Amino acid sequence: MEKPFILHMITSEKNLSPFDVNMALDAGWISTIPYTNVEIGEVQALVQDAVFSRSPSGLKRTGIFIGGRSAQTASEMLKIAKQAMFPPFELRVFADPSGAFTTAAAMVALVEDKLKKVHNTTLEGKSMLILGGTGPVGQTAAALAANAGATVRLVGRQLEKSQRVADECNKEFFKGETKILGDADANKPTLMQTADVVLATGAAGFQLLSAELIAAAPQLKVAADVNAVPPSGIAGLDPLHDGVPLEGSHSGALGLGALAIGNVKYQTQHILLERMRRQMIDNNKPLLLSFEDAFTVAREYLKGR
Repeated sequence: MEKPFILHMITSEKNLSPFDVNMALDAGWISTIPYTNVEIGEVQALVQDAVFSRSPSGLKRTGIFIGGRSAQTASEMLKIAKQAMFPPFELRVFADPSGAFTTAAAMVALVEDKLKKVHNTTLEGKSMLILGGTGPVGQTAAALAANAGATVRLVGRQLEKSQRVADECNKEFFKGETKILGDADANKPTLMQTADVVLATGAAGFQLLSAELIAAAPQLKVAADVNAVPPSGIAGLDPLHDGVPLEGSHSGALGLGALAIGNVKYQTQHILLERMRRQMIDNNKPLLLSFEDAFTVAREYLKGR
């Protein structure tokens, strides 16, 4: 009898995301089993219980999804999951806390796509501001953009917090090398004078970039917002905008709205969940999926769109 496809879904939060459950089932997983309030120290035992209860052939139909709200916690859980497995007791693991990894991947990939197609340039050497950037989406987007060659600043209300989060990102993603800087909202008028790209990743319902700042930005090329709840995080930006000229911009900036980003995020997560399940059938090689893999898939999807 063929084993059913089982996806064990781990979260450090009280509840598992219904969004992730729906995505997993729609990607062909038969059973999604929740594990909530999971602490980092419990991950190894959970992973080993999953792998030792099935033969190597059964593990081809077994996977682990890591959710939660913290990018650092999810990344640490992914590392522990990898360390807990050994041949032939290996399975596939996909981390995407609060959808942050796939959302950030979609956002940065779309920005890169518009820079190339409209402005004939890349992220290399560009100045990027990530407003409300101390959360998981902002941190992940910062890591992806900095790795692509952009100069990145996380901008928040409190300078001390922004600098601390930037330091944590540099330690986690770049072995302590300073690739990401922290800055404060109070400095936005000055920062916008050299900004090529602005990402708004703050809480819903707050405008982070005003019409006045957009009009005063001499080299702004792309502005993107993940917030679909009015008011927009970026003045004049509609959630459906997908490369629409940004109202009031004198530099020809393009706007990317939350629903345009969300469509690429949805496709990216679906492809990864489906690929995770399909590759289980083909081989026994471990597959550990994180934000870098989401970025690769988002790029591939946009090339074929």
